Formats: sequence, C-alpha cells, structure tokens
Amino acid sequence: MADKMLQALVDKFGVSEEGTGAGSVNWNNIRIAAYDDVYQQLKSGGLGANKAKNIQAILGMVYDENMQRRAAYIEEQETGKEADVICASSKTKGQKDLEILRADQKKLNLDFMHDMTKDEALHHFVRYPGVGVKTAACVTLFSLQRPCFAVDTHVFRMSRWLGWVPQKTNEDDTFRHLEVRCPDHLKYGLHQLFIRHGKTCYRCNDKSFKGTEAWDESICPLEHLLDRFSKRQAKPKELTKPENQGKAQGKKSKTRGRGRPEIQYMKSSTTNDDDPDEGGVEAPSEVQAIDEGDESVIINANTAPHGAEDESNINDNQTEDESELSELDSSDISDIET
Repeated sequence: MADKMLQALVDKFGVSEEGTGAGSVNWNNIRIAAYDDVYQQLKSGGLGANKAKNIQAILGMVYDENMQRRAAYIEEQETGKEADVICASSKTKGQKDLEILRADQKKLNLDFMHDMTKDEALHHFVRYPGVGVKTAACVTLFSLQRPCFAVDTHVFRMSRWLGWVPQKTNEDDTFRHLEVRCPDHLKYGLHQLFIRHGKTCYRCNDKSFKGTEAWDESICPLEHLLDRFSKRQAKPKELTKPENQGKAQGKKSKTRGRGRPEIQYMKSSTTNDDDPDEGGVEAPSEVQAIDEGDESVIINANTAPHGAEDESNINDNQTEDESELSELDSSDISDIET
C-alpha cells in the first residue's frame, strides 16, 4: 500500500529532473499543491486525510528550515560570523554552498541531520506532526544509520514474551527500556531478527491459536525462553447442551421477509487475553441456525447464508482477527447436529 501511494504521488506531482535528488518525488510540488489533490493520491491506503495533512505540514516545516539555513549561511559569507543553525560548525564551505543551492532550487531535504547525534535526531523528528517515537527510531536507524532499537509490533510482542520488559507496558516505554539495556552493536541485528521471527514462526506470529493441530506440529527454537502470556487460546465450546436439545428440536423455525431461518448468535469461547498487542479483540462469534427441518448446525459468522448480513445482531465491521478463524483446524469447529 505504501508503494502504491508513493507511485500515485509520483504520477500526480512528478519527480525532480535534475540536480541533487534527481529522480526522487518532487516534494515541493506536493508542498504547494491543493490539499484535496494530495488526499486523492493517498486515500486508497487508508487514513488519507491525516496523511495528506501531516505530509504537507512536514514539508512546510522542512521548507522553512531550509530557507532559514540558507539565510544563515549567506549572512555568514557576508559577515564572517558563523551561522547560528544546528550542525553549522561541522559543515564545510562546500556543504554550506550546496545547501544554499538546494534551497534556491526548492529541493527539500534534511541532509544536515546526518551530522546530528542520535538523541538530537530523535528529538528533531518527533517535532513533525504525525511522527512518533517508533517512526523517529526507524528513520534514525535505517536512514541516519545510528544504533537505535526501533520497536514495531513484532519487537514489542517478542520483548514481552522474553521477559525483557514488563508485561504491562507500551511500545514507547519498551523503546526507552531496550534503548538503554541493549548494546549498540546488537540493536540493528536484533531488530531485524525479531521482525523475521515474529512473521515466520507459526507459534510467535499474531494470527495463530494455541491448541490447534498446526500449533502442536510447529516448532519454535525459542520455546524454552518464552512466556506467551498474551497468546490466543482455541477452546471450542459445546453450544447445545444435552438438557436443551429437546427444546431446540421442538422449536419451530422463524422466518423473516425472504423466508430465511432465524439466526441465533452465541459467543464463542475462543478469546483474546485482552492483550494490547493483539488489539484486545475477541475471536469470531459462532452462529446457531435452526432451519425448517429442526436440524441445528454450527456455522461461522464469516460464512453466514446470503442475506444474513442484515440481521440485527451481525456486526458488519468484522475485525481482522475475526477473518483469521480459518486458521483453526477443521476439527476444532465442526458441524453439530441435534
């Protein structure tokens, strides 16, 4: 989705044709464009309104910074007094002349940040609207190549399961903790390994359930080190108790409008442990349908009969976790006949 949105910006606003940054998106065109033109290119990726607003605000701030640095360097050339802008003392005359040239050409850039310390860079990045600690740490790690323990969802999950941080914490506090405790020379490698393991290990990804056949057959090399306290547990529930079978069999079907049987919804026992990493979302509901033949079956809400979507108890906005019920083994949720 990010690639799609970036390509849309390129198609609409073009690329720089010459000079430094040739071939890159013409960010100045985006800065001065109408808000709706930017929004239309970003809306397909979600949160387009916020992204358009924040991107244009950031570009405006970068433009102002570039022009302030240009003015400071020109004044330095005229007066001989060193420019009072960040990192000016570490720049050569050629680098300062290049910054002036880029500002004259409206080539928006933050190259001067390469001379910042890690802490200076982090503080500078979070000044921009929409940029939080995670984004600032990622750009500092990958673009500025400073050792920084960026915490994404996989790093967050694995760090808690390993007991490196308290179980009840958040991403920002996890970053602050690991940034201090983890040696600089291990930060980049551990960041990459956590992401890879969190995506590829069946037991450690964010879509699997304990108690399934696939879970029992999978192997995790970190098993002896982990406490997956927040992992979802698959415990299918017997929905029709023996004492209620007679009532269910004797109940006549009720139809509405188009002759569909009435759908009775019952909560599944497959639950989430209220883990902030997993979004605190319960697993899908199961449905008990009683048709004309007094035959009761259990079906998944995602595969409800055509037309059932307008029933009053169906949630049209199913969560991502609900779509993952297909990962449960066929033996875990089966048709039950009464």
